[in-house]
Amino acid sequence: MYNYLPHTDQIREEMLKEIGFKSVEDLFSNINRNIRFDNSNFDLPEGVSELEAKEKLSELASNNLSLSDCLSFLGGGTYYRYVPACIGTIIERSEFLTSYTPYQPEVSQGTLQVIYEYQSMICNLTGMDAANASVYDGATACAEAVLMAARITKRSKALIASSINPEYKEVIKTYCYGEGIDIDYISLKNGKSDIENIKQDEYACILIQNPNYLGSVEDVFEISEVCKSSKAKFIVCTDLISSAILKRPASYGADIVVGDIQSLGLPIAFGGPHGGFIACRTEYLRQIPGRIAGMTKDLDGKTAFTLTLQTREQHIRRAKATSNICSNQALMALAATVYLSVMGPEGLKEAATISSARAHYLAEKINKIPGFKVLFNDFLYEFVVKVDDEFSAKDLLNQLKEQNILAGIPLDDKFDEYKNCILVCVTEMNHISGIDKFAAALEKITSKCCLRS
Repeated sequence: MYNYLPHTDQIREEMLKEIGFKSVEDLFSNINRNIRFDNSNFDLPEGVSELEAKEKLSELASNNLSLSDCLSFLGGGTYYRYVPACIGTIIERSEFLTSYTPYQPEVSQGTLQVIYEYQSMICNLTGMDAANASVYDGATACAEAVLMAARITKRSKALIASSINPEYKEVIKTYCYGEGIDIDYISLKNGKSDIENIKQDEYACILIQNPNYLGSVEDVFEISEVCKSSKAKFIVCTDLISSAILKRPASYGADIVVGDIQSLGLPIAFGGPHGGFIACRTEYLRQIPGRIAGMTKDLDGKTAFTLTLQTREQHIRRAKATSNICSNQALMALAATVYLSVMGPEGLKEAATISSARAHYLAEKINKIPGFKVLFNDFLYEFVVKVDDEFSAKDLLNQLKEQNILAGIPLDDKFDEYKNCILVCVTEMNHISGIDKFAAALEKITSKCCLRS
């Protein structure tokens, strides 16, 4: 490491002398010794060669459990989907990897074109007129959409479906608290929003997730009618892959569509990275946060790209800004653009169809195992499994994990209505053989009577 340390002992002495200290110890003397690290007990090994260091790190890394070594049925907002090899190759090119903000369009044409293509694809999938150049994640997109609706309607109350991602709820709550927006929630009924209990109040918006966190497809047309009659803006949070086989949000009256792009070619890496999108109708364009890239002609009449709209507080007066978010997820949006380009409409439809078919196949197998019941049938590729009170859902998950089967997400801490339940997700990465193995392992464990702890 000495090759990488620029300061010699002589330089350190000169620096200490300049600031009036005799030693480094004197420099930190004002820090209580009870909270300082005792260097005398720090058993730092001698330095090793690069080869030896690499071998040691590989040995340590082998103790980790890789997702590729498991059968994963985890979902809940972060999905294990196939990532085409070309995505990494393209986004790691230096002109993309080092790009941040295309403030100078004359030298940022490639980046601007990617953003434009990304926005166009988001619009195609949602049916909306315009989309922004991404935000932090799906939770942020939901929160920003609620703030958009409040500005548009001049109302300070929002109605949120209880069936949306619990983590999204927390972010929305934080954003709305700062803006003085009150939140009411739509109760659950059979895994979906209870339309009969939706209040006709002065709401800025009604926000639902479709398919929702529990995997069920919401009664979107009925909810849309409620929005129209109360003049509330209809916000739909959706998984874009579902748009390949479900009706686009625009077709059932959505005003603003939001969601996460993680499932579009982004790997699962310790819970991320993620990216969020916001799309809306033309009349709400001025209220959308972030950037919008546009296509135009340069002085020579050639096609050119530029930032058409920038409503961030960095670019315009703070009082006029739609958001104070100062970074988007341009690299993630690039990955999503490559993914959608490679997959195309047919590939996207195939991924969604395979996922749904295999999810229903697994649901049927689980339903045949005593002590388990799939609660709702109108799901796409995620579903809720009720575990009999004789068993502990969390214990079952732990025992399956010991067999390298990540069987799902426990819902005890997320929904009071679904105690001792598990959220199971199936994607194109779950082959029939793996599904059969999961079902067999589950049946074997329960046959030995995994009693509740």
